[in-house]
Amino acid sequence: MEVRKYREIVVPGEEVDLQGLNPGFGLYADKGKFYSIYLGVKTVRGPYMNIVPLSGKYIPKKDDKVIGKIIDIAPTHWVVDINAPYFAPLHVNDVPWKVEFGDTAKYLNIGDTILAKVSNVNEVKQVWITMKEPGLRKLEGGQIIKISPTKVARVIGKKGSMINLIKESTQCRIYVGQNGVIWIHGAPENIMLAIKAIRLIEREAHTWGLTDKVRSLLSGEGD
Repeated sequence: MEVRKYREIVVPGEEVDLQGLNPGFGLYADKGKFYSIYLGVKTVRGPYMNIVPLSGKYIPKKDDKVIGKIIDIAPTHWVVDINAPYFAPLHVNDVPWKVEFGDTAKYLNIGDTILAKVSNVNEVKQVWITMKEPGLRKLEGGQIIKISPTKVARVIGKKGSMINLIKESTQCRIYVGQNGVIWIHGAPENIMLAIKAIRLIEREAHTWGLTDKVRSLLSGEGD
């Protein structure tokens, strides 16, 4: 029988042994000991012990790249769903086009998908986004899927290794938003294979040997 090696999962309030590391994200201190805030996975990044939640809402942070959907239009801005608890305005001054007053629908319409960046988040969690940087754009065609935002880092991999493996194996263009929204463009059968690989990562993000499992699936050897 195969024995799978899992990353260590902790529950909220469970004491965490830092093993000589510094406390990082997802921990709180009480009387000199450290406890998990989340139901999550113990993860070491550099000199820090972090707890990565197994699920959760996307909380926007400045400079995050996100994929959003236009859900409303006003004369000077668009309202964008970025998969967060609140919507984000995109002002005409934050797009790469010169948009006259009232002409917003000529450039982006309801239902359009965009790749944008979080430009600011204030104290009361109001969010602003921008498209006025190289690489930010309207995304034409393709297919959108959503994953838990907490699994985004695993889908991307160290230095982009995991997502590059999927791109090279499927010949798909893929953008992964920090908000858990992923855009995939390519031949229909390749899109489906890319989605299958991403769902495998999402499902088994807490296991070891994940890269080998994904490589096996992409090569046709996996189930």
